[in-house]
Amino acid sequence: MGVISTVFLILITILFPPLGVWAVAGCGADFLINICLTVLGYLPGHVHAFYIIYVYYERKEAAMAGAIPTRDAPGIYSHRVNTGGVRGYGTLQQQSGPGQV
Repeated sequence: MGVISTVFLILITILFPPLGVWAVAGCGADFLINICLTVLGYLPGHVHAFYIIYVYYERKEAAMAGAIPTRDAPGIYSHRVNTGGVRGYGTLQQQSGPGQV
C-alpha cells in the first residue's frame, strides 16, 4: 500500500505540484510557497514539491527505524514533514513539588 500511494503522490506532483505538497504538508506555509513558486515558473514549483516529499519520506523511514531527527530540514516549515508524520503525545510529565499532588 505504501508504494502505490507514493507513486500516486508522485504522479499528482508531476501534474500539479501544489496538490502534492498539500497532500504531504497540509495547508500551511509550504503549500503557499509552492503555489507562489508554481505561478512564477513551473520548474521551481516542481523542485520545491519534490524536496518536501523527499524530506517527508526520508524522515518517515528514519522515525520507523527509531531515529528521530533533532533539527528541522532547511526551508521546510511544516511540522508534519519535519517529523515524518509522527505525532508526539506529550509523554513528559510535569513534576510535582512540595504540597502538590
